[in-house]
Amino acid sequence: MLLEAPFTEEKIRALKVGDKVEISGLIFTGRDAVHKYLHDGGKPPVDLKDSIIYHCGPVVVKEKGKWVVKAAGPTTSIREEPYQGPLMEQFGIRAVIGKGGMGAKTLEYCQKVGAVYFHAIGGAAQVLAERVIDVPDVHLAEKFGAPEAIWEFQVDRFPVVVTMDSHGNSLHEQVLADSSKRLKKILD
Repeated sequence: MLLEAPFTEEKIRALKVGDKVEISGLIFTGRDAVHKYLHDGGKPPVDLKDSIIYHCGPVVVKEKGKWVVKAAGPTTSIREEPYQGPLMEQFGIRAVIGKGGMGAKTLEYCQKVGAVYFHAIGGAAQVLAERVIDVPDVHLAEKFGAPEAIWEFQVDRFPVVVTMDSHGNSLHEQVLADSSKRLKKILD
């Protein structure tokens, strides 16, 4: 299914765990330093309302005066668990892209504010970079360095899967429960 900007609450609440989605529009990268900065009261240099945050430390180079993304794989999201939910609520963030999933606190906020967690395929950094068609700007690079900066990515049909939805469903919880049950059976 195609999800095009604007990323409104109505569009996001229509998504369910397991939906394969292709995102087209403007998204922002943000990792540990940005999350802590915003959590501690820092002012975002971009409007995050109805936005998508991508947990990614991209490899970006300048070619002929333009930023070009060479690698844009997801980074592990659970590190942002202390910050993600409150930031979603405070700034109106509608979705997060990463890998590995997030915890109960983020799932609670997904329900509360109408947001989802998208899983992007790890190990496909170069393939995902091909879906970034433009890099309009970069913010906070001087403060945090390029991998931790907020990069603006204009993406076209960026492939993800919904693994946490705004209805309280989490594929990550399901997998953990199934795995625990199987492990118990093996050990018994």
